[in-house]
Amino acid sequence: MPETDLPLLIDAARAAGRIALQHFAGDRKATEKPGDLGPVTAADLAVDQFLREKLLSARPDYGWLSEETEDDASRLNADRVFVVDPIDGTRAFIDGGRAWSHSIAVVERGRSIAAVVYLPRLETIYSAFLGGGAHKDGYPIHSSRQDHLNGAKFLLNATQLNPKYWPGGVPPVERHFRSSIAYRLCLAGEGRFEGMLTFRDTWEWDVAAGALIASEAGAVVTDRDGGEILLNNREPSLAGIIAAPQPLHGAILSRIAPAA
Repeated sequence: MPETDLPLLIDAARAAGRIALQHFAGDRKATEKPGDLGPVTAADLAVDQFLREKLLSARPDYGWLSEETEDDASRLNADRVFVVDPIDGTRAFIDGGRAWSHSIAVVERGRSIAAVVYLPRLETIYSAFLGGGAHKDGYPIHSSRQDHLNGAKFLLNATQLNPKYWPGGVPPVERHFRSSIAYRLCLAGEGRFEGMLTFRDTWEWDVAAGALIASEAGAVVTDRDGGEILLNNREPSLAGIIAAPQPLHGAILSRIAPAA
């Protein structure tokens, strides 16, 4: 049952937060990963090592996929897989911000079944299991009920509003941004924002937890073409992501350009 994994994820996320905050209070110096894959800090690596040891010691038959661990193809044969971003929003972490998170999900047969996104500096934890609704700090959350795009608050990078993506016209949304994609998904699930989207290919570890939280909160969550979010792929990336209430999700899909 997916709910049996949730206490483990919550406990691991809170402990990871304590490790990350120790690093946050000290040197947040980063190096760039090869292949233009972004920055990494000692905190990313320390949290990754801790989560890998804690989670796999509790569930040794689960596979493992993490941004900061060399990929092991054996995960493709596991019934369940931990999909982890040790620190989602590393740039915010480096800059001394608050909007970075630990993102942890359990994936079964391509679908997230349990998920936690924890923001240590905000002391906020989002959680969900499949069929059990979504929660923030233990209280139920629900996506927005807004049914029109005009003035809708969306979390997205400014480049996503380039007219080349919108042959039907750039939607009249109010743009906001947070560094952590997992947090953006949770905020859409919470209803503080109507939705989030990115057209760029997205790593599975960025969205595996947040996508379940948003969908359990009532949002429709798909890739940029409206396709189902399926995880634990051999190449662990997705064709972007859109999360919004049904009317807004449909309106977005009706406006965007088809993928090249």
